[in-house]
Amino acid sequence: MSAQCYLDSPVGRLLLSADGSSLTGVHFPSSRPTAPPADVVVEHSDPVLRAACEQLSEYFAGRRQVFKLPLAAHGSDFQLRVWAELSRIPFGETISYGELALRLGDKGASRAVGLANNRNPIPIIIPCHRVIGADGSMVGFGGGLERKRWLLRHEVTLISDRFELR
Repeated sequence: MSAQCYLDSPVGRLLLSADGSSLTGVHFPSSRPTAPPADVVVEHSDPVLRAACEQLSEYFAGRRQVFKLPLAAHGSDFQLRVWAELSRIPFGETISYGELALRLGDKGASRAVGLANNRNPIPIIIPCHRVIGADGSMVGFGGGLERKRWLLRHEVTLISDRFELR
């Protein structure tokens, strides 16, 4: 049986899902109904959900840049490859859809990369918000562009503050 819990965050109330051994989803308010399905237990005792809530809270507080959680993202082989490559984008950095396609070995796959990016079931932790348009524009984010801007500003601000001379 899967378990879910809610986490209030600066980008809205997140619904987290786990399957008993791995995190399977992070959902923004606009991407999931507020009430979970009847066969899902809403709890905070699941160790994976507790760890995910703790690590996401640390991320939002500026104390975490890398997540260490067991993940089970379900998708096609291509989607799994895209999501694995997303996880290699460093905190506070961005790349374009075209660059991500090149990293996957197919420079013409930027549209397919965008579609896979949009279907990422574990945003923030699998950092799809770090992918932007070739011209630097904020495009395509399942949680909405305002949340994408917030996440990118949050990361860039934390990196900038580290290098600020005092």
